[in-house]
Amino acid sequence: MSKKAKTQEAPEVETPKVETQKVEMAKVSRPPLDWGTVLSWGITGLMVAGLVLVLLKINPFKSDTEIVDNVDPVHSLNIPLPNLASELPVNNLIRVANINTSVPEGVRQFAVKYTVVPGDSLFTIAKVYGVTAESILWANYEMLNDDPTFLKEGWVLTIPPTNGIYYKWKEGDTIEKIAEKYFADPDEIITWPGNNLDIANLNTEYLTGVNVMIPGGYRELVSWIVPVDFAPRAGATKTIAGPGGCITPETGPIGGFLQWPVGSRYLTGFDFTSYHLGIDLAAAEGTPVFASAAGTVVYAGWNDSGYGNLVAIDHNNGDKTIYAHLSQLYVSCGQDVSSGQGIALSGNTGKSTGGHLHYEIRRNGQYLNPWQVLP
Repeated sequence: MSKKAKTQEAPEVETPKVETQKVEMAKVSRPPLDWGTVLSWGITGLMVAGLVLVLLKINPFKSDTEIVDNVDPVHSLNIPLPNLASELPVNNLIRVANINTSVPEGVRQFAVKYTVVPGDSLFTIAKVYGVTAESILWANYEMLNDDPTFLKEGWVLTIPPTNGIYYKWKEGDTIEKIAEKYFADPDEIITWPGNNLDIANLNTEYLTGVNVMIPGGYRELVSWIVPVDFAPRAGATKTIAGPGGCITPETGPIGGFLQWPVGSRYLTGFDFTSYHLGIDLAAAEGTPVFASAAGTVVYAGWNDSGYGNLVAIDHNNGDKTIYAHLSQLYVSCGQDVSSGQGIALSGNTGKSTGGHLHYEIRRNGQYLNPWQVLP
């Protein structure tokens, strides 16, 4: 081939190397996408937006129909309110709601009636109904006359709902006067539910002839104990009711420490109180009764004052012991006895409703509480 032909041949075109190198360098220098960083920034943005909404008190989930709670119903609604109880006409005393009234659960609010059955005593009846015997005496004065031993089968007693005075209201009485008379709290009278008092209108004229409970009230009881016989060394009175007394000698055995007259040492009736100056010891009919100490029998027989068959022993040292409601006597008036000697059998005679022994201790004319004297 000639040199001319070679020079006319088209030259080869070369690809620019510079541009290709730039593209390859760009691919190599771009970093890969970091999704963890993107996610963290997204969470951060949401937290910031939430804080902004809290600060601006904006609730994005709040419904447009939500009810507003802070509306004042008195000023927003024009509804007339009822009149106060004191503005209404009052024809009777009406019990109204009182949040201050406090009555223990299980306590009766009203009095009930109880019919006496054989074997009853005021002590046992009071225990059954959860009130004191004094409260029953106060509620039945016209029948019992404060005598706790005088119960008859078939009598219907009023049992008050709680301890205190069950009082029949009289014309002219007021809450303040009755509370002062019976040492009670006026508020307790007003708030006792069974009294049906309207605290908004305490017009008590409507209570005349109605029984009202005086919670916690009390009065003095008249003692039914009577002097038994004459004994010069015991300081007793000469007045006696019944045929069991006698003239006793000036001297006789001198007693020592007093002992229990029966084997039992628990009550079956009344305890020692200001109106019951002895104790009623458990002793079924026919239980042996013993002299508490040596002495002289100064009474033995029936007693008309309520003791029934009675033995009284003068211990010739200022002490005297009384044993009442006996069924059978083993001693006679004027007889000397020794300590622990059998003198009678217990019974249910006189003002008694169940076998027991009524026992008294008198010292120089004063009544002693046997629990404080006997061993």
